Amino acid sequence: MELFDFILDDVVPTKPIRIGVLSDTHVPDRVGDLHPDILPSFKELNVDLIIHAGDICIPAVLQKLEEVAPVVAVQGNRDWWRIKQLPSHKIINIKEVKILITHGHGQLFTYLWDKVPYWLLGYRFERFVKKFSKWEPDFDIVIFGHSHRAENQWVGGRLYFNPGSAYEPMQNHQGATIGLLEISERKTIDAKIVFLRELGWRGGKWIEKNR
Repeated sequence: MELFDFILDDVVPTKPIRIGVLSDTHVPDRVGDLHPDILPSFKELNVDLIIHAGDICIPAVLQKLEEVAPVVAVQGNRDWWRIKQLPSHKIINIKEVKILITHGHGQLFTYLWDKVPYWLLGYRFERFVKKFSKWEPDFDIVIFGHSHRAENQWVGGRLYFNPGSAYEPMQNHQGATIGLLEISERKTIDAKIVFLRELGWRGGKWIEKNR
C-alpha cells in the first residue's frame, strides 16, 4: 500500500497538527444537508486538515469541508456511484505518525458477510480490531467509520478512532458526533470525540429534537 507524506502549507513545523475527523454524513440519502454544527466546529477547533472516512454520498459535502481546511477522503459503501473515484483506503504520514484511513466495510463479499454476526450479535468493536489487525502492523492510528458508533480506544499500542456518524443515527443512541486528533512532536497523539447538538432532519431542515 502506498504511503503519502502529508505536508501542510503555512503550518509551523513545531506546531501540533489539528485534524478534524468525520464520517457517515449521508447527504442526501438520509439527510438533506450537513449538520449545521460541523463547519463551525471545525473552524472553532482551528483544524489544519479534515479527514472524511466515507459514506459522503455527494461531492458537494467535500467541497463545503474544503472551505475550512484541506480534505482527505476515502470511499464508503454508499459512495460507489457518485464518488467512485475515491480510494477505498488511504495511508498518510503526519509528523512520523502513520495513519490508515478506511471506511471499514471491506469488499462487497466482506460487507455482506459481516451483516450476519451483526444481525445475530449486534455491534462489536472487537470485530473491527480483528479486521484491521490483518493489515500492516505498523499503523499508529486507524481511522474508520461505517458502524455509526464513536470509538476512541487504544489497543496494542494503536489508536482505533471512529468519529461516529455526523448526522442523526437513531439506532446508536449517541447522537451526531465528529472527532479531533492532535499530533505533536515525538509522535504524541491526543484524540477526542466531539458531540454535536441534538438535532433531527425533519421537513427538509434541521430542527431541535424536542420540537
